[in-house]
Amino acid sequence: MTLHAAQLQKLIEACLAEDIGTGDITTNSIVPPGSRTKGIIHAKEAGVIAGVPVAEAVFRFLSPNIDFQPKVQDGERVRPGTVIAEIEGDAGVILTGERLALNFLQRMSGIATRTAGLVEKVKGYNTKLVDTRKTTPGLRLLEKYAVRIGGGFNHRFGLYDAVLIKDNHIQVAGGISQAMALARQNISHMTKIEVEVETLTGVTEALEAGADIIMLDNMDQSMMQEAVALVNGRALIEASGGINEDTIVAVAAVGVDIISVGALTHSVKALDLSLDIKQIKVAKM
Repeated sequence: MTLHAAQLQKLIEACLAEDIGTGDITTNSIVPPGSRTKGIIHAKEAGVIAGVPVAEAVFRFLSPNIDFQPKVQDGERVRPGTVIAEIEGDAGVILTGERLALNFLQRMSGIATRTAGLVEKVKGYNTKLVDTRKTTPGLRLLEKYAVRIGGGFNHRFGLYDAVLIKDNHIQVAGGISQAMALARQNISHMTKIEVEVETLTGVTEALEAGADIIMLDNMDQSMMQEAVALVNGRALIEASGGINEDTIVAVAAVGVDIISVGALTHSVKALDLSLDIKQIKVAKM
């Protein structure tokens, strides 16, 4: 997965507008125009870095003359004190862009770090860890990118690229088979259908209706084992619902193909990073 430049630029522009508004009154009041400085972004805790190109894009959006030197690449593990990037150029630009660049970098690195930890736990099992649509509005591209950097995989990006029939769809349609029949009438033959179920009866109905993927929603381990035996390879099986570091190994051991974890993006702890200014060289008037 790559970050598309046009989408990234549009996002950064909107986020900077939100932060700067009519101007950075603190920096503009304190830092003389034309002053130069050097800043160092470094880690204050261990983790997996994601978002270095995004942080660079923030500063370059503010000034193409900024010298941004990455010292680590996305996907690298860092320890406290590791220098992630060195930035040199206009002091006002660096101070104005600092918080947005760090916000992106910290959140994306937090996502990558937690993803990597969960991927490590299911190493050796034939299952994929995937994200969900429980992302920060406007930041889905970056957050799903961070999941990939951490070694996970992406579920659907939005409502437009896959059919996922959930409990409310089933309620409105009058049943699983009815919902699937209606979906098939209106989608391409190339589009797969996933159905969310909570019971073994639901698993049977989804199978009989020809579901490509069956999501086992909030099932306990015993019921998941029965569901896997019932499906017997006739559809992909996804487990979802409250899965975390304490339960993911047991879920993987059941034999599901996919484990989705919304907490990868909806409640992740940001990685603690900081930007320190070393020295400001005031421009001669």
